[in-house]
This record gives sequence, C-alpha cells and structure tokens, in this order.
Amino acid sequence: MVKKRVVKKMLFYTIAAFVAVASIAFGLVYAYQDKIIGLFVAEANKHINTKVEVAQISLSLFEKFPQVAVSLDKVNVHEGVEGSEESLARAEKLYFTFSIWNVLRGKYSIEQLYMEHGAIYVKVLPDGKVNYMVIKQDSSSTGNEAFAFNLEQINLKEVSLNYIDQQLKQTYEVNAHELVAALGVTNESIAIEANGNATVNTIKVGTGEYFKGKKIDLASALVIDRVNKLVQLQPSTVNIESASYEVGGTIGYAGPTVLDLKLDGKNTSVQSLLSLLPQSISNDLNQYRSEGEVYFNGTVKGNVSAKENPTIAFNFGARNASFYHPDVKQRVDDINLTGSFTNGSKQNAATTVLELKDLSGVLNGHRFNGNFKYSNFNNPNIAFDIKGKLDVGYVLGLAKLEQVQSGSGLADVRIAFSGNLNEFKARPGNSTLNTSGDITLHNVSLSLLELPLPLQNLNGNFIFKRNDVAVSDFKGKLGNSDFVINGMFKNVMAWLLLDRQRLLVEADFNSKYIDFNQLLSEELNTPQQARKGSRSDYKFILSPNIAFDISASVDRVRFRRFRAKNIKGEVTLRNQVVSSPNISFNAIGGNFAVRGKLDARTREHIKVSTATKLNNMSVDSLFFVFENFQQNFIMDRHLRGQLTANIVSDIYFDSQLNAKTDLLQAEIVATVRNGQLINFEPMQKMSAFVKRSELANMRFAELHNSFWIQQRTIYIPEMDIRSNLSAAPTVSISGQHTFDQHMDYKIKLPLFSSQRPDKDAAFGIVASDPGAGNSSLFLTLKGKESDFKIAYDDDRVRQKIKTDLKQEGQELKDLLRGKKPKDKEKKVELQEGEYFDFN
Repeated sequence: MVKKRVVKKMLFYTIAAFVAVASIAFGLVYAYQDKIIGLFVAEANKHINTKVEVAQISLSLFEKFPQVAVSLDKVNVHEGVEGSEESLARAEKLYFTFSIWNVLRGKYSIEQLYMEHGAIYVKVLPDGKVNYMVIKQDSSSTGNEAFAFNLEQINLKEVSLNYIDQQLKQTYEVNAHELVAALGVTNESIAIEANGNATVNTIKVGTGEYFKGKKIDLASALVIDRVNKLVQLQPSTVNIESASYEVGGTIGYAGPTVLDLKLDGKNTSVQSLLSLLPQSISNDLNQYRSEGEVYFNGTVKGNVSAKENPTIAFNFGARNASFYHPDVKQRVDDINLTGSFTNGSKQNAATTVLELKDLSGVLNGHRFNGNFKYSNFNNPNIAFDIKGKLDVGYVLGLAKLEQVQSGSGLADVRIAFSGNLNEFKARPGNSTLNTSGDITLHNVSLSLLELPLPLQNLNGNFIFKRNDVAVSDFKGKLGNSDFVINGMFKNVMAWLLLDRQRLLVEADFNSKYIDFNQLLSEELNTPQQARKGSRSDYKFILSPNIAFDISASVDRVRFRRFRAKNIKGEVTLRNQVVSSPNISFNAIGGNFAVRGKLDARTREHIKVSTATKLNNMSVDSLFFVFENFQQNFIMDRHLRGQLTANIVSDIYFDSQLNAKTDLLQAEIVATVRNGQLINFEPMQKMSAFVKRSELANMRFAELHNSFWIQQRTIYIPEMDIRSNLSAAPTVSISGQHTFDQHMDYKIKLPLFSSQRPDKDAAFGIVASDPGAGNSSLFLTLKGKESDFKIAYDDDRVRQKIKTDLKQEGQELKDLLRGKKPKDKEKKVELQEGEYFDFN
C-alpha cells in the first residue's frame, strides 16, 4: 500500500509539473506571439524578393503540436518575373514550425515547412529565364541571429507540382498526396531524402504524352554538390503501378544540364512497359495485363537544352509470358519477344524508333509469329509482319473491339505491311503503302454492332497487293441472303485507315437467294440505340465512300410480294448513283428488261429513273404482287390476261422507301392480250344495254394504248376495246384517274337496234345508222371508287352532232355536184344531263 501511494504521488507531481511547465510555455508563447510573427515577417522579407499575398498570419500551438507553427492562410507567392501577376505558388495553408523549447530560450529557428492544398508552378520561359528566382542572394549577411530559416524537412499534402519548359516544350504535372523531404544543408552540399506517394497527371515531351494518370510511390536519396553543381542520385526506387524501377546516376547543372542516368525495371509487366511509351501508342492497350518474365532497362545520357536532347535507349522483352484482358477469358500464352526504344542519332522525335523483334506466341492452341517497327514519331513509318492461324472469336474476345460483338471461325494470316502514314494520308492513291501477303477465311461468322444482321459462313481468300485486295471465291451469308464474290477491291487500305476514302469493287457477284425484306429492313440494319422513335419498315442509304462495277447473277430475289428468278445484269455505283444498262429477270409469269439509274445523293429525295420492257406478264399476278397499286377500284380478282409494255418513268422515294407520288412521272405503252374483266362493278352498271351474264366476264382479244402519269393522275387516251359483248362488241374508253381515286372516264358504247331495250325514252335519243342497224351511246363515269355515277356525255354528243352536221353539209354539196351520197347516220337531240340509275 505504501508503494502504491508513493507511485501515485510521483505520478501526480510529474503531471502537475508538466502541466505547469506547459502552461507557462504556452503562456509565454502567446505573450510573445506578436513578437514572433513580427520576427517571422521581417526575416521572410529579407529572404524573398517577390510579392507575397497572405489573407491571415497567426501563431498555432496545437495544429502541429508539439511544434509551434506560424500559420499562413490563403497564400499567393508571385513568380519572379518582372511585371508578371502570375503565381509561383498558391496554398490554402502554409505552416512554418519551430521547437517550443527554443522559443523559451529566445531562439526562433524554422525547422519544418508544411504546405497543404496548393500548387507550385515552375517555368522556363522561351528566352531561357526562369520564374522561380525569388530568394535574395545576400540575405545571410543581414540575418537576425535570434530568428533563422534552418529547414530540415518539407512536407507536402495534396499539392500540385507543375513544371513547364517552354524552350524544350516539356510539361510535367504531378499531384503530391503525401510527400516528405528531409534536408541536410551545409555550405558545400544539400542532402535530400524524399518519400511519399503521388499521381503523375501527365508528362508531355514534344508531341508525346507519358505516364498519364499513373500512381507512383517514391523513395529516393540525392546529394546536391553546390560547389561542382552536380546532383548525385543514389539508387532510388520508384514504384509505378505494380512495377518498381531503380534509378541512379548524375545530373550536372554547371552549364547545360547533363544527364547520366540508368534505369532498371524490377517486377515489370506489359502494362508497366506500356506506361513508359507515349500515350497515343499505349492508350488502347493500358487495360491489358501480363504474367511471366518481362524485363526492362535503359539509359539516359547527354545534354539537355533548347537545342539538345539526351540520348535515350531502352531495352525490354518477355520470356514465356502471357498477355490477357482482365474482363475476358481469352489470353495469349508462351509470348517471347525482344524490344527496344530509342530517340536515335539526333535525339528527337524524327529519329525515335520503337521495335519488337521475333515476337511469337500461342493463341488458343495456334502459334503465330511476327515483327513490328514504329519509327519517326513526327512523321510515322509503320512496318509489321505476322504469320499464323488465328481463331477469329478468340482474337476478337482478346481485342475487345467496340464495333464487333462476337465472332467465330479460323483465319490463315500471312501478311506484311509498311508505309508512311502521313504520306499515305496526303496521297492515298499513289501506292505509298506496301502491303503483301494473303488472308484465308474458314467458316468465319461475325456479329457487328452497326449491322444486327449476322454475317455467317464466310470463306474465301484475300490477296493483298499495296493498296488493293484481290478477292477469290469469297462466299457467305448475310441473314437469309447468300453471296459469292470474285474480283478486285481497290483502295482498300485507304478506305479502312482514312476518312472519306472510296472503296472501288470490280467483281462478279453470284447468289442463290437475296431477301430484300431483310436487307432493307430498318430494324435489322440499325443498332437499337440509333433507331428513330417511330420505327419505319425500311431503310435505304448508299454510302458515298463505296463504288462498284458488278456483273451480277442471282437465282432468286424476294421483296414483299415480289418474286423474281434468273436475275442477270451489269450494275455500277458512283457517288451514290446506281446505274445499269441491262438487267433482266423472270417474274410474274413473264420477263423484265430494265435499264436506268437510282440517284441517292439526296438522302430524303431518292430518284429512280428507268426504261422497262415487260413481256408476257400475267395481269392479275402483276396487280397482286404490287398490292393493287394502293387502290381498290380495279383489283387483281377483276383481271386476267397477258401484258406486254414499255415503261419510261421517274419515281421518287425518301430513305424509308416511301414513294413521293406527287413527283411521279411515267409514260406507258401497253398491250394486253387474251384479256378478261371479271365482275367489275362499273361494267355491271351497263346491264341495261348488255346482258349481265356477258358483263360478268368481259373478254377481249387485245387492248393497246399509251398511258401517262403525272401529278398523281393517270391519263388514258381514247382506246377501243373489242370484246365478246354481243350488244357492244367495241367499247371506247378514255379519261383520267387520280391517286386519290377520283375518276373521270368517257365511254362510247355502240348498241345494236335489234338488242335495244323496249323503252328508248328511258335512255334519251341515240344516234343510229339505219344501214348498219347500230347506235352509239356517249357516257361519262365520274366520282370516287366507292361513289361514282354514269351519265350522258353532253359535251361529246354536241361535238358529235356538230361534226355530223358538217359532214351532212359536205354530202349535200357533193350531191349537188353529182357525187353519189354516202350512207349516213340519223342524228337527233338527246335528253341532256340525265343520269342512269341501273339496278
């Protein structure tokens, strides 16, 4: 018990003494805080020769306890360039700390600097001047012995470090998350040990971008020889991603900066090597990972100035490594390669070379090998060769191409490529690329993002020669349609690699079956996200970057109700205009011959101009196939016969293949043989003149006429129909019929008096020919398809009477002259305007 009481007393007195001393110390500090701040400002002004803006200066005992801190809020240090208002450094907080015990002794020595949430901007201007010369050179001679800056440590927290060399065109941007630098300063040297973590936002050298977004851990040690102006970098470790790099060497700054550095990679991988390359090269590959032995080392030697760059030389390689994407199962195994990267003899982008040699690997059990070289980063030259059997689905899974959803099959690849990309862009048609070799497809299938219809069973051989590809027996299926192509694909490489380049296909095209319902379907040819809000049935667009000269032979074609067989012809596409001098096919019981062109240069104003010859078509089938031409007046069930016609037309569509009927123009010369008009309602209305049984099936041996279509109206010149009607063996018809189904027909119906109905008064008075015993009745048919009326044609009757009177006058003159008179028709006046109401 006694011992416990003694311990408690000792503990109590110790704490009490500490509290007392601390209270006295804190009291003294607060008592002298104005003096300390004043000394700090005075001493800082002796060392800094640029403008410094501070929102508030205070003394803190607790923020950096047990150190006493001079706290500066919202600091802005102007750069050391005369007349400039730009910042050298900004910070939300700056802390300068010193020991509380030194304060009690009356000595104020700044030992540590804390910078939090700020940015430092270091620049080398175009004329070689720098913006960071803000420390006075002679400040030591007037220093206050009681107050001094003796920094032993610098602490950075969330500070952006920016270095811009406008002479060398280099930019370095690093965000220091937690970085501590210990300093040992003497008159001869400065020793620095730095540890911490940061993120390299970017390093730009010329046009190349490196290390973008890379997280690094740093453990370095260096000595700055102030006498010889030399930085000696001890072997230091920089961790980038999962790899470590050991850096050592010297940096001289007595004159131009002289580098002599060596870099060795430890635990390196493919992605860590890619991070050292320009962002333009590595960006598409930085998600890939590797396993196995990957090595890396290099040197940087030489002067650094506005006119000089050091020599950079790196060597790397892999032995029995694997390469894969973390999101897919596919991988490349047993990879072996040797590689190098150098900025060349002139140490600039023009002499920079990246090279992979003796690359080999195994892809899904199939071995491949090749080489790759990328030289002159200002004006790139690319050369590569590859040979092997590739599993298409496996390669696509590994490559993760956005435009290709899936694939399968095998491809034998033996291809070499070389050329200058900029020259190729400037002169794509001048064979600036050298491509050779061939690719053979074996049962390849592809599912493309832009083409929902699947490509299946692709087989064929493609022989590359410079910019062109010879295609041999390339066959496959696109949806339900199949194809076989033999010929030349010209300007292929330019079309694949450059924008707005034209592919020219000169080939023979053969197919057993083409389904235009699928090929023109908007749903089956447009990605879901690109479809319009209101879905259309069809979509027709011709690319301006594709041209062809094709000799086609197709066994069968289908589109809606249309079926055709034995299609043959020559087809040309240029500048979104398809033309053909001759296409022939069999359809609807006969044959077609077509020449013309399709102009799709204006997407929503597609013009189809054709000259078509139809021979021996079945009229009822023609009306059925073309869906009765969108009218209900005369339909396929009403017609029989064989049609022969010549049609010259201009038809217009939008990109959904909706016809612009107001612009349609056509001239049709048609002949129908062995025709029948079956149960046609307007003919049934004639039962007052002709037996209803005959009208139910009106037959005629031949009908011939010309028709015109313009402004949504069909114009029908007068034509005689010689039929099987006993009362009217010849019927004359003319008139017009609009696309809105408004009809205006003129009918001339000859009637025999012997078959005339008993009460002629019901029909008015007709013209008759006593010698022949027949009469003529002039009628009109007007109205809509569902509501039409037949009436006397008063105008034609008057014109007929006028003509006949003139003829009778001539006959009278001839009689007076002694000429024998001709037989004449007896003409009398008709009852005008009376409609027929036949039941």
